Amino acid sequence: MFSVYGVTEQVFSGTLEAMNRVHRLARARSVRAIDQDGDEFGVEAVVTHPTQEAVRAYRNMLPEELERGPLVHAAQVMTRPAVTVRDDATAAEAWRTLHDRHIRQAPVLDADSNLIGIVSERDLLTAIDVDGGEVIENLRRRVRDVMTTPVVAAAPVTDIRRVAAAMLAGGVDGVSVVGNDGRLLGLVSRSDVMRAVIQDPPLSLWR
Repeated sequence: MFSVYGVTEQVFSGTLEAMNRVHRLARARSVRAIDQDGDEFGVEAVVTHPTQEAVRAYRNMLPEELERGPLVHAAQVMTRPAVTVRDDATAAEAWRTLHDRHIRQAPVLDADSNLIGIVSERDLLTAIDVDGGEVIENLRRRVRDVMTTPVVAAAPVTDIRRVAAAMLAGGVDGVSVVGNDGRLLGLVSRSDVMRAVIQDPPLSLWR
């Protein structure tokens, strides 16, 4: 289960598929092909009606047995408590927090500790210049000016394979984990997912 939080609080709650429909990405145009008679047809016709030969070829290339990995939930791998920054902090202050804690992103909270966004090193470097670990130029912009919002958050029992899918779909390096009351519980980063993958027994990253 996923939620989307912004500066106007929660704006969505539901499955990953429903979230993708609400926040739909641009679709590629359909590929057209020409049949032997010179008529156009859509690629969907080829996909929808595969030949028996194609089906057999596909089945032959599959492994005889697909070993599924254990189900791992977000709450089991998340970093807790998550390092957070306030939306009214300066970009320089937030960058120093991330730098000192050796992390690449952090959830952003408002004055009431509500999750409203996420900010990364890349976001902050649009407002500051850094040299040798020190801020040398500061436009004095606030975190709220550069953060990503609205932001996706996952429930504690969300399968981390779906969390990873949400990261890829949203182009972010971390997904916040929130409780039923909307309060931040932790953060699942790409590093957290990778650590879960390499643990024994192995985890298979397919649905």
